Amino acid sequence: MPERTHREKIERIRERNDILFKKSPNSPLTHEQKDDFKGIPYFPIDKKYEIIFRMKKFDDYSEITITTTRFDNRKYSRYGYIEFELEGKMNKLTVFKPIDDDYLFVPFKDTTTGKESYKIGRYVEIEKISKEEWVIDFNTAYNPLCAYNDNWNCSLTPDENILDIPIRAGMKIYPDYRGSH
Repeated sequence: MPERTHREKIERIRERNDILFKKSPNSPLTHEQKDDFKGIPYFPIDKKYEIIFRMKKFDDYSEITITTTRFDNRKYSRYGYIEFELEGKMNKLTVFKPIDDDYLFVPFKDTTTGKESYKIGRYVEIEKISKEEWVIDFNTAYNPLCAYNDNWNCSLTPDENILDIPIRAGMKIYPDYRGSH
């Protein structure tokens, strides 16, 4: 996708997120938080964080239990993994699929976690763009709902998805909430 079109797409997503957070009955914010909501803070949009890849499947099916912020356990399967070069390093992230659902889940932490981005990590979606190719765009990385208040229970990031590079893309820490997680 050309850079201008990419930027416009990300800007539209961000505008829609702000509207949903402020006005939707399904917003993760409490009524009090909505009253003071000034918008979600984001890193600048950077096309280098849009990565096209081929999904690599694991040789054997494996299941993992991921703990949540409320110490519950959620079951996922390791669907596959992504390998990509960024910041001069090869990186790898595991793609998870909930056992009882049909979406793909990529939680991750990076060197911004707990400083510039939310302390338990962020999530990012992947999209299939052809028979063999997928795209991950960290510009769309988002905070789990528990980043906004204690009403939410979120899956933690497994150790295998901790990157030792900064991902300065997507949502930053939400400044109005200092959750206990």
